[in-house]
Amino acid sequence: MKTIAIVTGASGGLGRAFVEQLTERLLDEIWCVARDGEKLAALRARWGERIVPLSLDLAAAESAQALERRLQEQRCAVAYLVNSAGVGEELAPTGRFSPEQAARLVAVNCTAVTSLCAVCLPFMAAGGHILNIASQSAFQPVPYLNLYASSKAFVRSYTRALHAEMRGTGLTVTAVCPGWVDTGMLAREVGGVKVRYPGLVPPAPVARKALKDAERGRDQSVCTLYVKWMHLVAKLLPQRAVMWGWTKSVQRYL
Repeated sequence: MKTIAIVTGASGGLGRAFVEQLTERLLDEIWCVARDGEKLAALRARWGERIVPLSLDLAAAESAQALERRLQEQRCAVAYLVNSAGVGEELAPTGRFSPEQAARLVAVNCTAVTSLCAVCLPFMAAGGHILNIASQSAFQPVPYLNLYASSKAFVRSYTRALHAEMRGTGLTVTAVCPGWVDTGMLAREVGGVKVRYPGLVPPAPVARKALKDAERGRDQSVCTLYVKWMHLVAKLLPQRAVMWGWTKSVQRYL
């Protein structure tokens, strides 16, 4: 039986950073899931035959079923599942977001996460780790990014509850809650105004700390002092005050 990791959203950004970190672990294969086959092939060229490219669209329910069949056929033990695939949202009033865009965001950010956890858990044993990418935005409601932030709040709540359910099994489930991460998802300009991202960090340190936190048995990983401070603010202040402060800070982009 071979021991594997599965990383979704592996073609770039935070997902690619997780792949790089996992190449340092004792794994037979790392299954890299994304839509962009060319970028997945580049991962294999970079890190060798342990990388298994799987070009799948996680908005489709059939993708989780395809992974389940592959796990059954190849008799795999899943040591790590990293749900890093995600769909972002333009900073804008809700009316600019089409029903189709909303459905895709929920399918990838929420449904795919729960589906892949359900698929992989039967193939995991003590010492296994699930990491679900949430966000700093999961700590409070976020006007003008409300659907994205709500999806990440779901991921954080689901993940921490699942971790509690796994107590005594030796499995850990960790909600990764970064702040702004320098990936292709971030808009450089909105309405002709250059966007400033407080506390912006590259993907590598986020992935590195998340894996360490998961391996230490933590149900949540928060990277950088800035995000820890914002987490504390969200806990101490009324949500209405936090939302007011956020709205004031982004007003220039709307």
